[in-house]
Amino acid sequence: MTTVRISIMALATAATCLSLSACASSKMADAGGAQAPTTANTTLPEGQEEKIPLSHLFGSHAAKASTYNAQAGIGVNAYLWRASLDTISFMPLTSADPWGGVIISDWYANPQAPNERFKTTIYILDSRLRADALNVSVYKQVNQGGQWVDADVSQQTQLDIENAILTRARELRLSDVKN
Repeated sequence: MTTVRISIMALATAATCLSLSACASSKMADAGGAQAPTTANTTLPEGQEEKIPLSHLFGSHAAKASTYNAQAGIGVNAYLWRASLDTISFMPLTSADPWGGVIISDWYANPQAPNERFKTTIYILDSRLRADALNVSVYKQVNQGGQWVDADVSQQTQLDIENAILTRARELRLSDVKN
């Protein structure tokens, strides 16, 4: 038990030291490239402290990314997310995680072919609308003597679903640009 406490205290001390060292070495450059004076050289009225924005502690990239995700409302590209849900809307959903970017459907059997069923898993891997930000896995089972047996799915089926999702995502994006 004491080993855990010591580890936690050491971790907290290290985090505090890193935070303080980041604050102490934070210098802002003006437009000409010259460095502005640091807090030690600046005199503020008594009782007033200089406030450092969180973007300086965690880097401006983190601030931009969090702003983008806050606008989108989900952790992945909103157009790919919506297009994925639209494309497989005929299939029942088992799980949909907008922050992790995973959509899992339940088994779906086409009424015209009741002896085979399909299941999809869609991964949205990026917050940008890109073709490589999408990965679709399709699973197929065939009914043989009352038992569902795994069967091969052609690579073309997965590519067709990916292309349908990307096409729908582009349509959604264009409709937003026009409005």
